[in-house]
Amino acid sequence: MYTKMPHWLTKQAYLHPEKPALEWPDGRKLTFLELKEASERLAKKLANLSIGKGTRVAILSRNSFDMIAAIHALSYLEALIVFLNVRLTERELMYQLEKSKAKILLGERSLLEEKRLAFPKQYTFEDIHSLSEKEVRLAEVIDLTAPFTMMYTSGTTGFPKGVIHTYGNHWFSAIGSVLNLGLDDDDKWLLTLPMFHVGGLSILIRSVTYGMTVFFMEKYDVKTLKEALYEKKVTVASLVTLMLQQLLDEIGEEPFPEHVRCLLLGGGGIPEPVLERAVQKQMPVFLSYGMTETSSQIVTLSAAYIRKKIGSAGKPLFPASVKIDNPDEAGIGEILVKGPMVFHGYDEMPDVNEQVFKDGWFHTGDLGYLDEDGFLYVVDRRSDLIISGGENIYPSEVEQVLMAYPGVKEAAVVGKRDACWGEVPVAFVVAKDAIAEDALIEFVRRKIASYKAPREIIFVDRLPRNASNKIMRRRLKEQLD
Repeated sequence: MYTKMPHWLTKQAYLHPEKPALEWPDGRKLTFLELKEASERLAKKLANLSIGKGTRVAILSRNSFDMIAAIHALSYLEALIVFLNVRLTERELMYQLEKSKAKILLGERSLLEEKRLAFPKQYTFEDIHSLSEKEVRLAEVIDLTAPFTMMYTSGTTGFPKGVIHTYGNHWFSAIGSVLNLGLDDDDKWLLTLPMFHVGGLSILIRSVTYGMTVFFMEKYDVKTLKEALYEKKVTVASLVTLMLQQLLDEIGEEPFPEHVRCLLLGGGGIPEPVLERAVQKQMPVFLSYGMTETSSQIVTLSAAYIRKKIGSAGKPLFPASVKIDNPDEAGIGEILVKGPMVFHGYDEMPDVNEQVFKDGWFHTGDLGYLDEDGFLYVVDRRSDLIISGGENIYPSEVEQVLMAYPGVKEAAVVGKRDACWGEVPVAFVVAKDAIAEDALIEFVRRKIASYKAPREIIFVDRLPRNASNKIMRRRLKEQLD
């Protein structure tokens, strides 16, 4: 079996030396050849820290060029990169540093000063730039079976688990995406998602896999997003629902530019009212389903099926497979996935790995069903399922109804412990205008079974989200407790 290939950045610098690999909102550009040379220089400086094959190096950084160069530099040294979420507390970060057995920590000066981590070998990017270049042999090939990155699950339940991705996981994720979305010579993919999460990192990998320009937004704001799509000729963008909502509000009545051929939406479901607005604007929205363990999207719904298959995540990308385990009478069961983009196991957790992998299938813990045409519908996270009086309540169903009520901007439903029913649903709502709680609850009861309606509405200014903008239901449950 062929498992090795030329280093992807070196190859693209050879094939497309003058093509921009990166472009910034202010007009700056960096070619693939320039990116390769900068990454190689950084690799030779990092070699002074005795970083070699298999060395676990953690990165604590917001999106920046230093972070991009470090990712490629560490791959030239064949190190394993441990990505840390910049929003975590000192305690959470130390837990992951210790569990990952990282030997070195690289990061932004401001973040390292802010977090004040009791970690012995930590260096700012400025520290590394001040070092001399050491003569060292850099990797010329990539071994698809070798580990490349480690990311910790968001930890919405229990302790975070380290997900190790091989080069092959990332490679096949990129290939599955391009086989579905295609590739144009003038494609430019917007990167605004954090690279310490797989959704952001996967865009960087696609760039060096396809020889495609990345439009790099170091910090997200909706005005720059609109400018990227309308004026900077971005053709593909990865967004989460909140970004799409803000974009719709920002563009108002303006027509959507025809050169944008794909808005890839991840990070959870999309409320039907928001989807309808996007369809009316003729936005090419592609819904998707994926997770850290699948190296980004593994199921995608093309824009052609948006109206026909409302609410569906689509069909599995080639060459992935999806099936439903132990479905109930309604066909709802646990979503199982298989494919070369699926990780091989959590770091040093053999007992857990034995539970989640059966006959090559990864048990995602998510609930969903397949319709008669094979389209996947994600119902909910298994951990978020509310069981009230023996009846299953899926929060996403209730949230869809809440979002259809005039004046509701965002909604999240969680289970509250109840002496009689076991659990009852409670909704946290962000409202644009003043809303009467009784009227909103009655509206839900008219749309779905009354037992699914929230027993209580808690109005908040905002919902807690993690770095990839997913709602952190655990935080909401903590408020109830």
